[in-house]
Amino acid sequence: MSDVLKKIRENVAKVMIGKEAVTDLLLAALAAGGHVLLEDVPGTGKTVLARALAKSMDFDFGRIQFTPDLLPSDVTGLSYFDQEKSTFVFRKGPVFTNLLLADEINRATPRTQSALLECMGEGQVTVDGETRSLEKPFFVIATQNPVETIGCFPLPEAQMDRFLMKINMGRLSAQEERSMLDRFIEAQPLETLESVASREEIVRLQQDCRHVFVHSELRDYIVKLVQASRSGYEYGYTGISPRGTLALLRASQGFALVQGRDFVVPEDIKSVAESVLAHRCLTEETSDADRRGRIAQILGSVPVPTEDWSRR
Repeated sequence: MSDVLKKIRENVAKVMIGKEAVTDLLLAALAAGGHVLLEDVPGTGKTVLARALAKSMDFDFGRIQFTPDLLPSDVTGLSYFDQEKSTFVFRKGPVFTNLLLADEINRATPRTQSALLECMGEGQVTVDGETRSLEKPFFVIATQNPVETIGCFPLPEAQMDRFLMKINMGRLSAQEERSMLDRFIEAQPLETLESVASREEIVRLQQDCRHVFVHSELRDYIVKLVQASRSGYEYGYTGISPRGTLALLRASQGFALVQGRDFVVPEDIKSVAESVLAHRCLTEETSDADRRGRIAQILGSVPVPTEDWSRR
């Protein structure tokens, strides 16, 4: 693991207990320059994890609490007429930050949800015909509750496809839950958490991620996994898009960095595959568990190649 990622991981662990696997996936997405959707029931630590990550880096942090009455301009910003200057002035929205927490994103209307599409996909905002670039790094962590449906608007496929990963928080073991009580009975670690990485270091980390070596055999392996997902049309699956293919490549490179390597091994691909691919196999009839099961089935059916993966 790079020194930067190691420091961030250790810092987040001061707040989060039993979430090492989730943290590794989140850091892999950060290194790969992608965005993450955290999904689970209330109280599982989605917002706390996002805030702990933000405080671990010298980032500008923005938070939007998504509600049905939220407007697109509340996200991107708007132009207003300044009478003193006799001209239109642009007031930046919360997306002009380094790490944006889109809390309960599925409570906003589709029109407002779509305001994030350009931001996440192209790193820019267009308002009144003028395009403004967002400062790098730009990382979106969105949260949603899969249980409630009243007053919620399911994310459309185009929005889901913008997320590099969809991660479930999971549950704590009895021992981990007891450790949580012992740690938080008096202290509030999140309040005293300090930055351990600068934005410049994260930009360099994301640049380094592109140079993580992926053996030709592993590139073929990624393609075989994606092609296998498209063979399930008769079951109602849409199959993985080419953007999903690239997402699996980038996420694997990021996960390799988290594991302290400058080359990808098959375990990296398998570790991120469900989080990267499951939400891209979208249908109206199947649950998230069914989609993850489909990806697990594909991982079990496609032979894993063997090679010296560090050989360039």
